[in-house]
Amino acid sequence: MPGTDMTEVAHEVAVAASADVIYAMIAAVETWPTVFPPTVHVEHLTRSGTSERIQLWATANDALKTWTSRRTLRPEALRVDFEQEISTPPVAAMGGSWIVEPLTPGSSRIRLLHHYRAVDDDAGAAAWIAQAVDRNSHLELAALKSTVEAVTDPADLMFSFEDSVRIKAPAVAVYDFINDAGRWAERLPHVSKVELEEATSGLQSLRMETMAPDGHVHTTRSFRVCRPSRVIAYKQVVLPALMNLHIGRWTFREDDDGVLATSRHTVVVNPDRVTEVLGPDGDVAAAKRHIQGALSTNSLVTLRHAKAHAEGNG
Repeated sequence: MPGTDMTEVAHEVAVAASADVIYAMIAAVETWPTVFPPTVHVEHLTRSGTSERIQLWATANDALKTWTSRRTLRPEALRVDFEQEISTPPVAAMGGSWIVEPLTPGSSRIRLLHHYRAVDDDAGAAAWIAQAVDRNSHLELAALKSTVEAVTDPADLMFSFEDSVRIKAPAVAVYDFINDAGRWAERLPHVSKVELEEATSGLQSLRMETMAPDGHVHTTRSFRVCRPSRVIAYKQVVLPALMNLHIGRWTFREDDDGVLATSRHTVVVNPDRVTEVLGPDGDVAAAKRHIQGALSTNSLVTLRHAKAHAEGNG
């Protein structure tokens, strides 16, 4: 329960969907990067019955932050309670609840409650937190509403794929090449410009200009979570026209023969831009082929340059 020194705020939205469907989406925290705009990456640390510990990476006021939380799932009450175990300044403490309230068999109200305290009760920090909580709460509730009310099944627009390259080198050498994206403009032929910011180790903001196989230049921005020698997870927040969502993951699986480096993508097609980009005969299936072709080409180029570099040939 929040203490007397905590600020308490509430946000809510009415949704044309059953309470059970909404609750299931809130409970499945591993899918949050595909649902909630601020969420970049989530990892389960422990799970036991209805209790779990998670580490979550998300944007707050256009900065990437991470924290560890305990969550208690209460399906019988259609409620999930959360409390940050390890917060990131300027947050000293934060917790809250997701509460789903059935209105009719096909409609519900979602309430998102927060309580928080700023480090040293600083007024400027408290204002920063208030802005971040308000912005993210509106974004998350709107995303939930949009997802569960979608006329088109999101599964029809979302797809995933991956590409792998076997590299005879330690995982750390391959990871370092992908992590050091600030040098990609000089190392990768499809990257013409790059700006990398890393105010906190392992939390990156990456702006790039890249050339697709068809010659089009795309400007993108991503937030990246870098877990040394294991995984680099990212989410694009400035996207090419054909995509409504693009999250990805570079993984590095080391064994006796070296490392299997893999680039995995999950994409949601933007159906409103298909004919604009692909012409009047374009459809979602063609958009998926186009996107996969472009992303796989660039991923494999990057992995092959990482291979040459790590094996001492680049």
